[in-house]
Amino acid sequence: MPSTENISWFADIGLADRPTVGGKGGSLGELTRAGIGVPPGFVVKTGAFERFIQALEAEAPLRAEVEHLDPNDLDTVGAKTAAVRARLENSPLPDDVRDEILAAHAELCGDLPDAPVAVRSSATTEDAEDASFAGLQDTYLWVLGGEQVLHMVRSCWASLYSVESVCYRRKHGLPEGGVAMGVVIQRMVDARCAGVMFTRSPTTGDRSVLAIEGAWGLGSAVVSGEVTPDRWVVAKLTGEISVRDISDKHIEQLPKPGGGIHDVEVPADRRTAPCLSDDELQALREVGRKAERHYGRPQDIEWAIDHGGKLLLLQSRPETVWSAKEAVPVAKPAENPLSHLMNVFGGKR
Repeated sequence: MPSTENISWFADIGLADRPTVGGKGGSLGELTRAGIGVPPGFVVKTGAFERFIQALEAEAPLRAEVEHLDPNDLDTVGAKTAAVRARLENSPLPDDVRDEILAAHAELCGDLPDAPVAVRSSATTEDAEDASFAGLQDTYLWVLGGEQVLHMVRSCWASLYSVESVCYRRKHGLPEGGVAMGVVIQRMVDARCAGVMFTRSPTTGDRSVLAIEGAWGLGSAVVSGEVTPDRWVVAKLTGEISVRDISDKHIEQLPKPGGGIHDVEVPADRRTAPCLSDDELQALREVGRKAERHYGRPQDIEWAIDHGGKLLLLQSRPETVWSAKEAVPVAKPAENPLSHLMNVFGGKR
């Protein structure tokens, strides 16, 4: 099916469409257009969110209630935002929005109607080049069936009104009327291993290296900090691997029967085995360089490798920490390659 009023397929969108599909959706579309492998999917556009919110506003104020909150009064913020989230999660979708999501989901899943998908928040204020707003909304993994997808779309929209997200906007003076949410729905990667990659050193800013982290199973355990990942530092041009820091990876996150994910203990023989081969590290280096060339700036990338060895990117966003310091001289190559590693790359995504 073609893109519609409420749905856009990745192939039809790019970064210029962020106002209508959010930061994550625009990035996944851009990667698709650049010929970089991503799991196929579509975005529920921000217009669907706006119509949903307007229907709720017609019944009782919503955004005005949030905009007047004091971010320092956490008790009031907690009570108000809980009520707002409950309204969003329990209200019906407009009929055409519901029908278009179900039709696109059926096409995405093809002959496997219960094929697992990820349902990922894609706020218009995240992944911008001058701010790091990622991680303040929710992602749901291994979602099974159309009805569950509809529920998770509403949950993603509701996460825009979490205490953390609302306090962030209120402290930064962002108008509630300008905040909207797209929702990415894409096929799940049954990941053998997954992780993150920075196309410049996250600690020194050195652009001659890539810093790669990975662990067994789905990447959610890495980005949340629940497992200490393996870490490598790879020279961007030569491919030389200057650091190999292999950790004891005691858990991996795997799909749970009936949907969702859970922590599983890693067998002893895999706990201290590297989750990536040298060939896979070089494949990551190549795709990282390609993404950086396409975007024209250093990237913060999420990646996964499935059980068949296929490498896919789950996200590529601008690196923000060192980009904000570009007025200072570019960092020189570090004499000690270990200086490119951080103790923990935590944080939700």
